[in-house]
Amino acid sequence: MFLNLKSASDPAAKSLKAQTLFEPIWFEWLVLLGLFIFASWLLGIQGVWQLLLTSDPTGITALILVVFSVSTLWCGARSRALNQQRALCQKAIQMPPQWPIKNRVQALLVAEGWAGEYWRALANNPHESATALDVLAEQAQGRHTTMWWVNGVQLKLGLLGKVIGFSILAMQIGHIQNFDPSQSQELLRNLTGGLGVALLTTMVGLVGNILLGLQLTRLDRFADDLVLQIQRHGLNITPQNAQPA
Repeated sequence: MFLNLKSASDPAAKSLKAQTLFEPIWFEWLVLLGLFIFASWLLGIQGVWQLLLTSDPTGITALILVVFSVSTLWCGARSRALNQQRALCQKAIQMPPQWPIKNRVQALLVAEGWAGEYWRALANNPHESATALDVLAEQAQGRHTTMWWVNGVQLKLGLLGKVIGFSILAMQIGHIQNFDPSQSQELLRNLTGGLGVALLTTMVGLVGNILLGLQLTRLDRFADDLVLQIQRHGLNITPQNAQPA
């Protein structure tokens, strides 16, 4: 709920209006998803997907694509959750600048979401502020650690495909008993099969790692800023100010 601003030239109104602005991370992810869908469509009509999937008999390329797709959807759900928590925080701090500190604190203590839980924890147990901050940080950032591990799995799967591809290449070379010029084309096709697996899986793993890392970095930065904003507005919460009037 937005408060009515008297005038754009009023400094207090400008300050209050500035508090209502926050980064639209959910919208950013939707735009990124649209770009991914468009790029996938372009690659599809060019036959790139068919080439990638048919050139990798190990299935590692398909597995990396599945991991990336599921992780991207998780990032979307996470960005929406963070966006909702940021909106609840902004709603709680939208107070007229002329309000006394005690009234401001009372308004914070009835807030919803992670911010309200943190502020109430400060009011109820001021000596456990570090614990309350740890809980807030875990809510905002804890799940990202697992997804960073998943992001590393993509790269490791690409390296695994590289090892398997070169192993296939080495075994095919080891099975060559003699060189027949009439069968050189068939021989080259067999040798390049393993090399293709190695290069394709590594490439897909690297691209997936970069794109998912970009999303996770954005989520981490947004979560850091959310924790900072919640903590900054909790500095005025003291046992005296938390007491009802």
